Amino acid sequence: MIYRNLGRTGLKVSSIALGTMAFGRWIDEKASSEIIDLALDRGINLIDTADFYGKGQDEAFRFGTGASEEIIGRALKHRRDKVILATKVGFPTGRGVNDQGLSKIHIMKAVEDSLRRLQTDYIDLYQVHYFDEETPIEETLETLTDLVRQGKIRYFGCSNFAAWQIEKSRKISQVAGLSAFISSQSQYNLLSREAEQELLPYCQSEGIGLLVYSPLARGMLSGKYTESAEYPTESRAASGEKLIFRYFTEQNFEKVRKYSQLAKRLDRSMSQLALAWILNRPGVTTALVGASQPKHLAEALDVSDWRWDDALINEVSDI
Repeated sequence: MIYRNLGRTGLKVSSIALGTMAFGRWIDEKASSEIIDLALDRGINLIDTADFYGKGQDEAFRFGTGASEEIIGRALKHRRDKVILATKVGFPTGRGVNDQGLSKIHIMKAVEDSLRRLQTDYIDLYQVHYFDEETPIEETLETLTDLVRQGKIRYFGCSNFAAWQIEKSRKISQVAGLSAFISSQSQYNLLSREAEQELLPYCQSEGIGLLVYSPLARGMLSGKYTESAEYPTESRAASGEKLIFRYFTEQNFEKVRKYSQLAKRLDRSMSQLALAWILNRPGVTTALVGASQPKHLAEALDVSDWRWDDALINEVSDI
C-alpha cells in the first residue's frame, strides 16, 4: 500500500480508501464487517462514510438514517486508533426544516449524532457534503473551526465543490483567521473527466488533497454492463442505483469495450485497469472503493502499487 499526505497536512492516508455507501443499504452488518476486516488487514487506513448513508437514500423522501456510521462504529469499537475516520454532513437526516444544510444548528447536532453512532470522541476528517447556497459559507467555516478547537474533529474538507467555491471558502478562512478546507472529494473516472478542467489542477496548485469517489463510474467500468437493456441481477442497476443510468450511452459502451480489450491484453480485469488509471493521475490523493463483496476489494487492492509508464497512459488517453 502506498500512503500519501492529505493536502498540505502531515496526515498520511492510504492511496485506496474504503467507501461505505453500501453499508446498511445494499449489504448487511456481517458483510460490511468482513469488508472492513479485509481493508484493515491489507493496509487501508482511511474509511469514508456519511450520516446520509443507509436505506433512507432509496425512500421517496430521501434522508439519512446513519446506518453506515452505526455499522462502522461497532466494527471499529476496539481498534479506533488504527483508522482515519471520515464522514460527511449536509444532506437531510430528517423531515425538519433544519435537518439538512450547513447551518450552525444543523452541523452542531449532526456532529454529535455522528460521534454517537461511530462510538468515538473525534472524527479525523469531517466533510461538508455539498455547497449550501442557503447558508453563508462564513457561518459554516466558523462552526467547523469551533469543532476543531473543541477537539471533536481534527480536520475538515468539502465534497462536490467547484474549484471557485473552495477558493472562496479558503480566502474567507484566511481573512477571518479560521481553519480551512484541507481536502476535496469529487467524482472522477475514465468516463467522467470534468474534474480535469478546473478542480484537479486547482487542487494540485493549492495543495488540496483530492479524494476520488466513483472511480469505477458506479460500476460501469467493471465491465458487467455491455448494453443499456441488460445488466446482472445483483448489479447496482438492478438494485435501483439510478446514477448508473447516466453512463448508459453508446459512446460510453464503446469506450468500455475498448478498455476491456486493453485490460485483457494486460492480464488485468476491467475494474483494475480503471482504478489503476485513477491511482496514476497526478494530484489524486486516494481513491474510494465502495466494495459490496470482499473479493471486489481484494481485486482492487492488487493494483494499489501498479505504476504506469507513459506508453500505457497515452494508450488509455487515445481511447
